[in-house]
Amino acid sequence: MNTSAQPLRSSTGLGPVDLVIPPELVRIEPGVLGRLHTGLAERASREGVLDVAYRVVETPVGKLLIAATERGLVRVAYEREGHEAVLAVLAERLSPRILEAPSRLAEAARQVEEYFSGRRKGFDLPIDLSLAAGFRRTVLQHLSEIGYGHTESYAEVARAVGNPRAVRAVGTACATNPLPVVVPCHRVLRSDGSLGGYIGGLDAKSSLLQLEAVAA
Repeated sequence: MNTSAQPLRSSTGLGPVDLVIPPELVRIEPGVLGRLHTGLAERASREGVLDVAYRVVETPVGKLLIAATERGLVRVAYEREGHEAVLAVLAERLSPRILEAPSRLAEAARQVEEYFSGRRKGFDLPIDLSLAAGFRRTVLQHLSEIGYGHTESYAEVARAVGNPRAVRAVGTACATNPLPVVVPCHRVLRSDGSLGGYIGGLDAKSSLLQLEAVAA
């Protein structure tokens, strides 16, 4: 007698792979998933289980990912950096409790839009420098003091932060700035006036400088 297990079948003879669900039974109305996601983000924030919120904004220099903690804006990332990779780093270094929550970043998104339209010359946002430490953080704090439409050389920044010989370290701090655009490392040039490097690419750096020169 054969006692091996046999697949269960219904009285109709249909097996698991034979079942077909009519599309009209699984169709999701437009906007439903968006509303569910928004509700989830709001609930997570309300219950204190959302540590890092993010959204993506369209700008003349491409899509920017902006992310914030409860302390303030913690990351601005160009598309060329790889937004998924940036989110993975945030989850590893800050918290895995990270979620797209546009409403949490509405003010930041508004100020970014105003900046690119030439209507804003400075950001008025709380900043979280958790991703920078030591000398890098000191450099970033100084960058916000460089006025709209003005520039400084890497050497001038080094002198301003009290370490004139740390020109290369200033360059590294600018190149790894976690908050480009908002913390304006694009306003730092080489001593000969050439652009130097930029995390968003030289085209983006040139565009930001031109924007500020026109609107200043």
